[in-house]
Amino acid sequence: MEQVIGDRNKLEKKFGVVEQAALLPGFQRLSLVSYNIQAGIHSSRYHHYLTNSWQHLLPTRKKRENLERIAGLLRTFDVVGLQEVDSGGSRSEFIDQTEYLAYHAGFPYWSNQINRRLGRLALHSNGLLSRLKPHSIHDYKLPGLPGRGALLIRFGENEAPFYLCILHLALGRNARKKQLGFVSELIRGLPRVIVMGDLNCEIDSPEMKLLLKQGCLVDPLQDLKTYPSWNPRRKLDHLLVTPDLRTENVRAINFPGSDHLPVAMDIFVPVTHKKGVA
Repeated sequence: MEQVIGDRNKLEKKFGVVEQAALLPGFQRLSLVSYNIQAGIHSSRYHHYLTNSWQHLLPTRKKRENLERIAGLLRTFDVVGLQEVDSGGSRSEFIDQTEYLAYHAGFPYWSNQINRRLGRLALHSNGLLSRLKPHSIHDYKLPGLPGRGALLIRFGENEAPFYLCILHLALGRNARKKQLGFVSELIRGLPRVIVMGDLNCEIDSPEMKLLLKQGCLVDPLQDLKTYPSWNPRRKLDHLLVTPDLRTENVRAINFPGSDHLPVAMDIFVPVTHKKGVA
């Protein structure tokens, strides 16, 4: 299913784009980040799951303030994958948080994938922010109970394309096995693939081993922990790549804007992929 790409070229407010020099002949460095933003709800202690639980149901000014903080972080990147975004529910003041972050962080292109609607209350989504114009964006529903999806984005037309797959997987292991089996088939044979997102499992879990083997992916993050953000003990957020992509500066960012830490890295792609400015 083809999705419309949100074009932000006509935004009144302009932001600068930090251009980085290519370190390889014919290649440029791109910075990528994946972040579960928990619908804009700030969490920095376990007890916030209880004391801030009402924010999953009701709007508050604090969410917008937190989104502005998150936008400040994301502004330094070229491509962003978002999970647990609200795409315009009443609890978020009917604000599409992907669009909001695109505007405030100066991204010219954005897209979201609504995976679960709870009436007018919440629209659970995955999101993309990009300084590169996507060639195509495909929206896939994942196996299992409704509410989980994958965005597969292609950058580049005929010359050296690369692909980005943004995921937020189920809590149950059996569902994740089916979902990662689906993703493995989806990316099989594609060149230069990045799979990113909150996969709700560790890298050594059986379902992740299945994805790494069948999807021909490697894990540049190694032992970085991402959850919970205030005392990371588990690695639930992942950046996985095919071996034909060179990566550098792989890291988890100490930025407790949600209950997950963002994970980031740099990749090298041919200079045919041009960045846009909002």
